[in-house]
Amino acid sequence: MAKHVAVIGGGITGLTAAFYLQKLAASSHLDLHVTVIETKDQFGGKVETVHRDGFTIERGPDSFLKRKKEALELVEALGLGDQVVSNHTGKSYILKSGELHPIPEGSVMGVPTQLKPMLDSGLLSEDGKARALNDLILPQLPEYEDMSVGDFFSARLGEEMVDHIISPLLSGIYAGNIYKLSLAATQPQFINVERDAGSLILGFNGKQPKKKTSQFATLTSGLGTLIERLVDSLDARLLRGVTVSRIKRENHKYELILNNNEKITADMVVSAVPNDISANLFSDAAYLKRENADPNTSVATVAMAFDKDDVTLEKEGTGFVVSRKEPIAITASTWTHLKWPHTVPEGKALVRCYVGKAGDDAIIEQSDEELIATSLQNLSGVVDFKKDPHFSVVTRWREAMPQYPVGHKLWLAEIQDKLPHDYPGVYLAGASYDGVGLPDCIRQGKGAAQKIIERIKTGT
Repeated sequence: MAKHVAVIGGGITGLTAAFYLQKLAASSHLDLHVTVIETKDQFGGKVETVHRDGFTIERGPDSFLKRKKEALELVEALGLGDQVVSNHTGKSYILKSGELHPIPEGSVMGVPTQLKPMLDSGLLSEDGKARALNDLILPQLPEYEDMSVGDFFSARLGEEMVDHIISPLLSGIYAGNIYKLSLAATQPQFINVERDAGSLILGFNGKQPKKKTSQFATLTSGLGTLIERLVDSLDARLLRGVTVSRIKRENHKYELILNNNEKITADMVVSAVPNDISANLFSDAAYLKRENADPNTSVATVAMAFDKDDVTLEKEGTGFVVSRKEPIAITASTWTHLKWPHTVPEGKALVRCYVGKAGDDAIIEQSDEELIATSLQNLSGVVDFKKDPHFSVVTRWREAMPQYPVGHKLWLAEIQDKLPHDYPGVYLAGASYDGVGLPDCIRQGKGAAQKIIERIKTGT
């Protein structure tokens, strides 16, 4: 008998789940029907590419991490392997007190593997350097299950190291308050290093990262192509511009009521939407609601196109992140034409700024003109603009960056323990749960598909 799976959410996670459901069902000779339901008028979620005047501009993520294999595997499975291109490497900086400072060489998320680059850096005061060196003699931290990233690193290396090096390096990934961000959920490797060596510096001593090589990849035609190929590959019912209003469990099946009053009956459900939406749809699962979590952070990106001769960078490199204490609105800037040369026509430049941070994200509600002006003003100390940009692309992502508070992994364990009992055949996946990057979302979508296929095959 045919089974029906409803996938709620048509972003990268939901589309991946649908793709692997279809692929695995075919290889197992299962009769499976899939419906994908997306609230917006287009699929892709945060993945969206703009093509204009020869420029390729990403509104959301611009790449994926190569060492996490799931993204590259999906790209190959979709026949896009010939479009994969790696980033050009170059110096990256941290902006502090209006000046660009190189990220100390040989550091691992700011933790020094050798002392000289840290001691030579202008990012820390002499007191800050002395405090960081205390990591060598401080006792191991008392036993704990989880703590914030900020509290952990400030206890080992001091607040200056957190404010001026570690926090800015993490801000582009999580865009949250580092003193609320879960260490166990986001940086668990440091827990083991500290416990094994009693010191972060000693634990990484002699483990200097290999010579800087390309870590990221994208597609020459833009990541939007990944979404287009996923959609084109699906032999599924694809619904756009409709929302699931309610879900009722009836006779071992689920009835999804849409906002257009249509009702869809499904044997199993993949909920690949932000957790607050899932918590409302599966309201009997009270543990899905989290009182201690900050709201998802809102961010904006401002991409500005120039003639290359009209943009002079203070220092050679591919971009910078901003110290936590710097009194400006932008949190990072990528010199896209240097990092991804294929995205711009010959003789052109593309500068992308990131605006908005935890507790100060109302700025994204300003007009496009105001956000562009703010970005140019914030860049003025380190980039010389001879002319205004030819055009700009401003993108706002409201409440789009999930926050992983202390205790996040315990919360996930509770969901994994209770949800199969309360809602058998329902699977949650996406950035709210187990990683925010593209490979993490792809892994979760694929994992949900694998569990569903196994459930069908075993009849459980």
